This record gives sequence, C-alpha cells and structure tokens, in this order.
Amino acid sequence: MIKVGIVGGTGYTGVELLRLLAQHPEVQIVTITSRGDAGTAVASMFPSLRRTLDLKFEDPACADLKSCDVVFFATPNGVAMQQAPALLDAGVRVIDLAADFRIKDVAEWEHWYGMRHASPEWVGKAVYGLPEYARAQIRDARLVANPGCYPTAVQLGFLPLIEAGVVELDHLVADAKSGVSGAGRKAEIPTLFAEASDNFKAYGVPGHRHLPEIRQALAGISSAPVGLTFVPHLTPMIRGIHATLYARVMADADFQALFEKRYQNEPFVDVLPPGSHPDTRSVRAANLCRIAVHRPQGGNVVVVLSVIDNLVKGAAGQAVQNMNIMFGLAETEGLRQLAILP
Repeated sequence: MIKVGIVGGTGYTGVELLRLLAQHPEVQIVTITSRGDAGTAVASMFPSLRRTLDLKFEDPACADLKSCDVVFFATPNGVAMQQAPALLDAGVRVIDLAADFRIKDVAEWEHWYGMRHASPEWVGKAVYGLPEYARAQIRDARLVANPGCYPTAVQLGFLPLIEAGVVELDHLVADAKSGVSGAGRKAEIPTLFAEASDNFKAYGVPGHRHLPEIRQALAGISSAPVGLTFVPHLTPMIRGIHATLYARVMADADFQALFEKRYQNEPFVDVLPPGSHPDTRSVRAANLCRIAVHRPQGGNVVVVLSVIDNLVKGAAGQAVQNMNIMFGLAETEGLRQLAILP
C-alpha cells in the first residue's frame, strides 16, 4: 500500500483528492493536515466522506508527513515551496497541486504570483505533470508540478497540432470558460451566488497567471516560442472547463485522423467523432478530457473543442494519475469513475 499524506485538504481540490484516494485500492491515507481545522473530523466537514474516511485534520506541525511515501499539497500558492523541500530531503515524493513549481523561470513566477520563491533550487528539478506528454519523466520524478486546470484543457487541445507542425505558432488563441469551483472554496464577491448565477463574463484579459504556464508548456512541445492569446471566462456552473482553441493552418492534414492517432492509447483523452460538440457535463466527476476537432468551411483555421472537469482532470484526478505513474501502478487505478449525468 502507498502511504499518502495530504497537506491542506479543506478546499474543493482537497475534498476531490480525498474522494478519489479513499476509493483507490493501493492507497492508505495516513494523515491530512489543516492548521485552522486541526482536530475536526474530516467527515464532519465533508459529509460525502462519512463511513469512508475516519480521519481528523491534524496540525501540520504535528503530522508525521515524513513517514509517507508521497505527499500531496492541495494548498494555496506559496505553501508547498515552504514545506516540500524538507519532505523531499527525507525521501518523500511530492505532488504539488498549486503553482509553486510549474514555471521554470523563477523571476517570471515571482512576477505573476507576487511573492519571492522560497525554494528556487527545486524548480528546475520538478517535472511538469502532464501525463500525455511527460509520462517517462513523471515515472522517475521526486517532485511533480501538477498542471493547472485551464492549462490542461488548452495543452491537450493544441498538443497534436503543435507536435505535427501543421499550424502557425504565432497566432494561437485559447478562449476558455470555467465553473466557479475553479476560484476555490473561499468567500469572494465575484463567486457569490447572486453575482455568478445568471451571469457570464471574461476576466484576466490583460494577463492571467495561467498564461505563462501554458505558453511555457506549448513552447516546450514546439521547441520554439509561441504567440498565445488566452482569455478566461467565468460561467454560472459549479464544475467544468470548456476551451475553444483556434489555430491557423500551415500545412494541410487530416486533423481528425491526427488527433485520433495521437490519443489512441491515452486512457483519459477521448477524441469524439467528426462534427461533435463536447459538453462539460459529459466529463463531470471523471478524469477525462473530451476533444472534438473542426475545420469550419474547410478554411485556414482549425478549431479544437476541449472539455474537462476542472477539479478532476484539471486537478485532483490528474494528481492521482501522476501518482500511479510514479509508483508503477496501472495509470487508471482508482480513476475509473464514469462521468455523472445529469
């Protein structure tokens, strides 16, 4: 059994991680920490876990995280970079669901996140955990930077096109929409029911924290800089991301066949038949990305539709997928849940 610790399990990503790990046949959750809720039974905060998880939140200062095989950080940005190095030095493997180790340029990370990086020496050692691209590196990683939710949907949509060299790299556009759970489990005016319900708006147009992450990842795939316009939107739903991606065609290709071949052996990417329009409810609560590819009117623009559940394939599910790879398990172990409908 893999002994698992979780730092910061009181948010939406944390409870989703608990839901998945509690059902994982090869996992034993030994500790979960929360400084503010230490001593509180996990099931009293999250009744969905009653009769499944009999643990209490522990103060991180008292929790025996160093006895774990792997520790997940489901914490706000800035926490893992403070606490992960000591665990890594003790031989514990770490999966960070926040952004602390995603961006390789430390100065750029500090610019976007507004704080000094506490452990820059680990940034270069971290593996960016998109399994469909970096599976071999993840297998031997000590520290995995779990991708963000928007970046996952965008990268999986653009990946086959960039690898095949059939689109221009200077004019990529990602028009993405997310449910309110992407903002986290905290009280903020923009995500109050009366503000977000029956409403739809763009945000972060001048610049969003996920922009440098996406740009870095796409440049890594292409081995060349990319020109990316990324516009996120907030939608009046709880879960889900829908990314509509645009790229100018540079070389003619059978785009449907290109996507089908690229993802034919990927358990968590589903390329839909020609003419399809995936919806977010088709992936709700599942560790799955559904993709459809279009070339409207046979023109010079290819349009990719990519949908994920932001809390699963965009966060906790992908983290468990990375853990499975790191410990030599079947990649689908503990992640076979079907999407829920309605």
